[in-house]
Amino acid sequence: MAFMTRGSDVVAALRAAGCVFAEDEAQLLIGASNHPEQLNRMVDQRLSGLPLEHIVGWAEFCGTRMSVEPGVFVPRRRTEFLVRVAAMIAKPGAVVVDLCCGSGAIGAALNDRLESCDLHAADIDPVAVQCARRNVEPRGGAVYQGDLYAALPHGLRGKVDVLLANAPYVPTKSIAMMPQEARLHEPRAALDGGADGLEVQRRVVLGAPRWLAPGGSLVIETSGQQAPETARLLDGAGLLGDVASDESLGATVVTGSPRSR
Repeated sequence: MAFMTRGSDVVAALRAAGCVFAEDEAQLLIGASNHPEQLNRMVDQRLSGLPLEHIVGWAEFCGTRMSVEPGVFVPRRRTEFLVRVAAMIAKPGAVVVDLCCGSGAIGAALNDRLESCDLHAADIDPVAVQCARRNVEPRGGAVYQGDLYAALPHGLRGKVDVLLANAPYVPTKSIAMMPQEARLHEPRAALDGGADGLEVQRRVVLGAPRWLAPGGSLVIETSGQQAPETARLLDGAGLLGDVASDESLGATVVTGSPRSR
């Protein structure tokens, strides 16, 4: 490909490749490049299907640029609803755990809304953990690597005020129908929720009561179709499930809180 020196060239190339927001993407790529050779490489990456966020190194989430790198799940705009729901529950200084944290954007965004919290995040993927540290540690938080609760310090047991979970919830057979950007460039472990999409959610819900503080809540993202079953899982764990949705974002969140005695 010849070097692109004009924004119109970048727009044309992106549009020809089927990018719906070619103008916006071109502006971001041009702004992130330091010289024509770098811009050309970045455009080639985008044309090959690499997510824009992986190319420029960040994703806008809840009004803030969060670091993202290749091989890490890109935070979705719909997940901003999970942060909004959690912000209505959490108080400044709350002990917050972002489980299956990916880039750590959810916990970081909630911390920003609260102005401060005792933030902890965990993921099984070492690449995600490395990325999350760039978003969480500057906010005074800590990131751990491991499988769900096994990653967390034992000192957090029974002390978590708000447990955030955007666990994978795509049924295995549905992954083949996802956009190429996700299927090919995001870790399968961040997408695959097992046969019914709820395998990881079950483990999150089952372990939650041992980690929540008295009065603490689990806030978990799911799909509209899966929400009734997610709420039943919470009920089985002794938590009262409350389903909330935002149609404009296509987002559904289930909150599990202690039952009143």
